Amino acid sequence: MTAATKPRVVLVVGATGSVGRHVVTEAVRQGYETRALVRDAARAGKLNPAAHKIVGQLTDATTLADAVEGIDAVVFTQGSSYGDATAAESVDYGAVKNVLVALDGRPVRIALMTAIGVTRRGNSHDWKRRGERLVRASGNAYTIVRPGWFDYNDADQLEITLLQGDTRHAASPADGVVARRQIARVLVDSLASDAADHLTFELVAERGAEQADLEPVFAALDSDPVGTIDGVRDEGNMPASSEPRSVLADLSSLE
Repeated sequence: MTAATKPRVVLVVGATGSVGRHVVTEAVRQGYETRALVRDAARAGKLNPAAHKIVGQLTDATTLADAVEGIDAVVFTQGSSYGDATAAESVDYGAVKNVLVALDGRPVRIALMTAIGVTRRGNSHDWKRRGERLVRASGNAYTIVRPGWFDYNDADQLEITLLQGDTRHAASPADGVVARRQIARVLVDSLASDAADHLTFELVAERGAEQADLEPVFAALDSDPVGTIDGVRDEGNMPASSEPRSVLADLSSLE
């Protein structure tokens, strides 16, 4: 699928999370046939009723065949608790790997949410970053969004601002803030955007009004170089040569 092809069927991974619920609502609002991946449909009653709930385990690729059947796009919003490396490996990284395995090479548009500060070395962030690398290596059209601190923005702090290089490492709202609703909008808007293809950026909100059209905002950024596994201006502080063998094998399987 090319960047110019607008998806029709969108799968939301992490659909019951605090950002995922907003993504489901936004995808429905924008007219997508929306699937919400859930562990238990009976406990997902707060999701937009227009979305189709589909049961699967994001940590088990063998349960995801129905979820990925016929999809054109996937939005990843799952996230583990900061500092929990074991959960980060199985959730932040594992969900990306497992969906790609279930897709078995079929092209889809991808929007992946990670976090501002993801290139600051640390066990849980390292696994989020490895998930980003899987997306870049997959050969799919993609947008990788690294939001700031959720819902710490003031009422007049709504101007969507995209940064690159991941230079803010305070590990506090000083790094930047943004509303969950806005994160969802950016993720869903990116799915049909030529300008957003092969972009990696940090997302924060600055003083001012929210833009009606994000295409110029996307277009102002630099794309990730072809063939790279890192963001365009990311610090080269996690060399592939030092990565775990299992991770290198996963990346190799996508080439």
